[in-house]
Amino acid sequence: MMPRWTFTNEEALTEFSTKRALTHVKNISQKPHYVGSENHNQVANYLQTELTKLGLKPSIQQGFTLTDWGNLVKSKNIIARIEGSKNTKALLLLSHYDSAPHSASPGASDDAAGIATILEGVRTFLHNKTPHQNDIIILFTDAEELGLNGAALFATQHQWAKDVGLVLNFEARGSSGPSYMLMETNNGNAGMVQNFAAANPTFPVSNSLMYSIYKMLPNDTDLTIFREQSNIQGFNFAFIDGHYNYHTAQDDYNHLDPNSLTHQGSYLMPLLNHFSNSNLNTTKSVEDYVYFSIPFSFISYPFSWVIPMLIIAFGLFFFFIFLGIAKRILTIQKILQGFVPLLGSLFSAALITFLGWKALLQIYPQYNDLLNGFTYNGHAYIAAFVLLSIAISFAFYHFFTPNKITANHFVAPLFIWLLINTGIAFSLQGAGFLIIPVYFGIFMFGFYILTQKYSPVFNLIFSIPALLIIAPFIQMFPIGLGLKILFGSAILTVLSFGLLLPTLGNYVQKGTWSILFLLASIGFFAKAHSNADYEKGKAKSNSLVYLYDADTNQAQWLTYDKNLDSWTKSYLGEDPKTPKGISDIPLFSKYDSQFTFAAQAPLQRIPQPTIEFLTDSIADNLRYLKIRISPNRKVNRYDIFANEKMDIYNIKTNGVSHLQQNGKIFKREGKKLLSYYVVDNEPLLLEFNINAATVFDMKLLESSFDLMQNPLFNIRKRADWMMPTPFVLNDAVAIKKTIKPSPGIIQEAVKVTEQKSIIPNPTETVTPPVDSTKIE
Repeated sequence: MMPRWTFTNEEALTEFSTKRALTHVKNISQKPHYVGSENHNQVANYLQTELTKLGLKPSIQQGFTLTDWGNLVKSKNIIARIEGSKNTKALLLLSHYDSAPHSASPGASDDAAGIATILEGVRTFLHNKTPHQNDIIILFTDAEELGLNGAALFATQHQWAKDVGLVLNFEARGSSGPSYMLMETNNGNAGMVQNFAAANPTFPVSNSLMYSIYKMLPNDTDLTIFREQSNIQGFNFAFIDGHYNYHTAQDDYNHLDPNSLTHQGSYLMPLLNHFSNSNLNTTKSVEDYVYFSIPFSFISYPFSWVIPMLIIAFGLFFFFIFLGIAKRILTIQKILQGFVPLLGSLFSAALITFLGWKALLQIYPQYNDLLNGFTYNGHAYIAAFVLLSIAISFAFYHFFTPNKITANHFVAPLFIWLLINTGIAFSLQGAGFLIIPVYFGIFMFGFYILTQKYSPVFNLIFSIPALLIIAPFIQMFPIGLGLKILFGSAILTVLSFGLLLPTLGNYVQKGTWSILFLLASIGFFAKAHSNADYEKGKAKSNSLVYLYDADTNQAQWLTYDKNLDSWTKSYLGEDPKTPKGISDIPLFSKYDSQFTFAAQAPLQRIPQPTIEFLTDSIADNLRYLKIRISPNRKVNRYDIFANEKMDIYNIKTNGVSHLQQNGKIFKREGKKLLSYYVVDNEPLLLEFNINAATVFDMKLLESSFDLMQNPLFNIRKRADWMMPTPFVLNDAVAIKKTIKPSPGIIQEAVKVTEQKSIIPNPTETVTPPVDSTKIE
């Protein structure tokens, strides 16, 4: 499914070199380089230098955006363009260069690998003086990790955005494994599929079911912005194995699998050559195609074939059944008996796997520490439960069909698979290719009905499509969706076993085979147990936040951890309490993580932000507010929360409006209004309207990501088998504060209309900032 010849014959300048690409990865991922960090600018400078070395003229696009995620940030995109000879539309090569915040992630896989793939691919392309008609735009976006802000800045504000006809986006959600191709289209995918097939990449790994699943998950990429904002479609390429390293301190050069990077290059070069010389308008279509890959092949056909293929399959199936009954090969009673071992093994394997994983989470509570749901020994558990499912299948067929199976027993799995494909045909046509292994099963069934001869070679050959098309999903589902979906792998294993019955069912010693697979399963459970503990390179994630409440003048330590370790206990103690006073600042987390434990913390003299109500006026029953929040220390993030009953209109932040809601109510879920990721300590300027009768109720959470380095705290360094928890605010010094007009701040005169004015309560005051720089 992916290249394995990395580093072989890579010295030639005319070829894509993984070695040269890895040099870029190493240089980019030396340190965390999240937006607002010192290393972020260093990486940006490095990329400009490398583009200049290629003979290009890089430019910088800077500006604020407030995206659908409610995240505001000042992004700095790095852009270059290679002119073509004709240019129907431009081909955009896309990747982001910022790393994930909060978790000390060096970002080697996500997304230095994507940047390196493009740099080395463009170098190869230019070195070969490849003739090309279309312009090629290189875009290294900023702030992808915060809310796709850099992509939004380019798609909505850059003059080149209107020239783009297609996007190739290189991403990662892990550190190893094959790179999967995922299309993003607003209409039909037929043009995309046909062009991808014409480009003929060596190792295509994709299917039309994957994008359907992808869209059900909270996993948007920069390409999503182009599709939604500018109706520009494209291809995502991402490797997703090694998910436990995603967004963590272990996303470093040493954990990146070079073969995965090679796989990215094996996509880029043929696609770059093809699309730089194609009419990119041909990628647009209103028709959809089913597509799937098997090793070295990419197969597709129209959605319109799905239902006819299903009808023909049912026709052949019932024809052979009636013929078998007529020839007295089949009987209704024995056909019905064939459902017993299939359904028994199906439900048993699914239930045992589902409850088994629940039990393992109780036996090994540390598995709950990894938020992404895939443990370091996850592959051993996949193997263990798959082998156990095969053992269960052999056992059921041993007890109910002790001798060789007959054609009667094969009716049940074929019928179940046809029912599954009926559901697919009417609700999930992207998975329509799953009818193909069923066809081969029907052919095996029909061959026996017609000839009454058993051919092991014929059956073995016709079993191959089930292995090539279905078996990869057995591993892909828990890798992509987490080990909680292991029962799905068990179900798919038994269903695949059913399609292979003409071969596996003829094993006379089914009981012996069941025992052998059970022993193999136990062996993998033992392997998983031996690798259940943490170690350097397979670290436990933990979290710690210092929160000062300026309204109550109290401080507390907070953590997201469910299992406290020696490091967190040194601050939270042996008997931590339930967090209090934080319900009004519900922080967003990809996995809905909440603070779990709290303990009283010492008060520190941390400079508080200055809140200025620059304008507070009323007109036409609307209250117009202009608020500036300025940091008095080095900060990284502001989170603003507002009472759910406050309807916010016409919001502008640092001079920019929301991408899609200018002049409308700002849509939000819950109390969160926005998160502002600070660059160069620039203040936050909020402008918005509320109904004049609405009670003003807003909170501020100011955070700096410097808890580990802050001299006020002297935090102990983590052990080498620990790392910061990703996806949550972590290693932060935070101040919670109610947003109120501060005394001494000169406000604009309140404009009184003919209607009754509502003026803020003049008795409300705020405790002056502790030891902060006074702002006149």
